[in-house]
Amino acid sequence: SVIAATDSLTAVLNRGAFSMLVEAYLEQTRKQEQTRSGALLIIDADHFKSINDRLGHDCGDQALKLIAQAIKGQLRGGDIVGRIGGEEFGVFLPGVDPSQSWVVAESIRRRIREMEFSPGGRPCPLSVSIGGTSFTGPITYEEIFSAADKRLYTAKSNGRDQVSFDPAGTSPAPPPGVATVH
Repeated sequence: SVIAATDSLTAVLNRGAFSMLVEAYLEQTRKQEQTRSGALLIIDADHFKSINDRLGHDCGDQALKLIAQAIKGQLRGGDIVGRIGGEEFGVFLPGVDPSQSWVVAESIRRRIREMEFSPGGRPCPLSVSIGGTSFTGPITYEEIFSAADKRLYTAKSNGRDQVSFDPAGTSPAPPPGVATVH
């Protein structure tokens, strides 16, 4: 059911439904032996614990709703978005190349940075860190999630409020039939 697949707070897919849909897409491309490209973004709200601690969980919930809306507003119809952790969202971009993926990630980051969030009339700037990876060819959800998660760690380690994306062409050429994670 739709309700069981949806995160009740943010109205995006929950973790289970998100990973299931992405894996189904990847499995379908493997079975059809099609060369497909795409990307996975992991988006994490910066300093979210301090929002909850300073302003309360209701304000934290409002921030998550705004972030989810901002993410959805930057996506195409076939893109998949889900809440995959407390303050973490996943975005799957089927059929996009690495440069397009980076543009989407950066537009999400900028949109969230520019949002007005003033609970109780007190301005509270929001920002996100985004880790992303692109792929061509057969790959598993676990492989792209792990690669994107490493890039998220890099974005957070380098000061937050930024996109860290595996650049295209840095991976050695794979043997035929092996996916390339960019």
